[in-house]
Amino acid sequence: MLGVLLLAGLFLLAALLGIALYALTPAAPVARAPLLLTILIVVLVGILFCLISFLRWLTRPYRQLVGEAERVPIAGHTKKTADEAQFVLETFQSVVAQLQTQQKELERLTALASERADSAERFSERIVASVPSGLVAFDGKGNLIAINAPGRALLEVDDAAVGQPADKLLQSMPHLAELVEKCLASGTLFRREEIETTTAGEVRRLGATIAPIDLSPDRGARGVLCLLTDITEVTQLREQVALKRNLESLGEMSAGLAHEFKNAIATLHGYAQLLQNLELNERGQTATSALLNEVRNLSEMINVFLNFARPQPLQLEEVSLTELIDDCANELQPLYQAKRVELILGPRTSRPPLPDQHSTEQRPFTIRADERMLRQVLLNRLRNAAEAIPDDQPERLVNISFCHERDLNEKEWAVIEIEDTGEGIPAADLQRIFIPFFTTKAQGHGIGLALAHRVIAEHGGSLTAANSLTGGATFTIRTPL
Repeated sequence: MLGVLLLAGLFLLAALLGIALYALTPAAPVARAPLLLTILIVVLVGILFCLISFLRWLTRPYRQLVGEAERVPIAGHTKKTADEAQFVLETFQSVVAQLQTQQKELERLTALASERADSAERFSERIVASVPSGLVAFDGKGNLIAINAPGRALLEVDDAAVGQPADKLLQSMPHLAELVEKCLASGTLFRREEIETTTAGEVRRLGATIAPIDLSPDRGARGVLCLLTDITEVTQLREQVALKRNLESLGEMSAGLAHEFKNAIATLHGYAQLLQNLELNERGQTATSALLNEVRNLSEMINVFLNFARPQPLQLEEVSLTELIDDCANELQPLYQAKRVELILGPRTSRPPLPDQHSTEQRPFTIRADERMLRQVLLNRLRNAAEAIPDDQPERLVNISFCHERDLNEKEWAVIEIEDTGEGIPAADLQRIFIPFFTTKAQGHGIGLALAHRVIAEHGGSLTAANSLTGGATFTIRTPL
């Protein structure tokens, strides 16, 4: 409307200008009158042309809108409305209605997509929580961003650990912290790495897989995902199997050699007895007695080694474990009194059963075993436990405890633990104490532990050694119930 008023004003101004020029020239010749009239007509025509062009330009969007509206079908509209303004209004109402319908459909699809995303996130969280292995994730800066329940148990942390740096969180596992740093720096994938750590006072071995993961830009270009699995029992079983095979090979290989030694020892024993029967002076008699004593000791060691190399078949029978332990304790009572060591008997209550295990201490402790050989094992362990306590040790105790356990395969085991308050076993010797002829005693053959290990293995069980939290040694015997 402003443009129209401006053009109308210009038209009136031009008309007045033309009239003024014509009126204010009283003495104008007749020849100039046509020129002035021509100028006036040209001005009027130009202004009219501009006015028409401006109106067409001004109404161009409206004409386009009318054309588009004519091409839009309207439901229930059977005839064209005579009034174009009414027709355009109805068209716009129809378009707005369609847009509102599409908006509702879009909102429904958005809500459905959001619900699916939430469901996928909850499902992912349930998967992470249900993984039996420890799952630990770090962002590009090395800060903890996620950890599941097994991971918190292995690292001994809680939910407040989220956000802590890896070097602080993995202080007890320097090797794992080093692998995480390398993976962050270079993206290297580490598979089946073995990590040694101490959890709840016990040395545990973990299998670790460290892999790079892609994160959102706000968390860094690359993070690290650690999958931790407790492989302590698997490692111990593998070591026990290897030790059993080595001991069997060693026994079979050396059985023939021990037999030849026994023949030679028998000959030496005969000659020593012959010399002892001769009329010798006091010095000769002393030497002969010492020789005969050494021959007897050597013969005894050869017999023990032959028992280890060629064990006799097991004579299995029902054995009451509690009665057997009481008999062994009574038999060793003089030794314990001489060494001023107190022997404590009773069910094991120092630690709770493992997950998915339960104790059945109300049932009788009865196992199928060779009572004679099992008695030798218990006597050997109890005797060694008393001898392992130094004379100057103020606390002189040997605890023998027992319980029933059921593993994940529903198999029941009788577990016996013999713990002393001695100086413990050096870490370097823990893997060698079951090897024949390895001993730390001044007087000993190194056959007792090897023979005990073999006897328990033939019963389908295991014999393991470890250092207890109090500083002494703990031997654990597991046999099928």
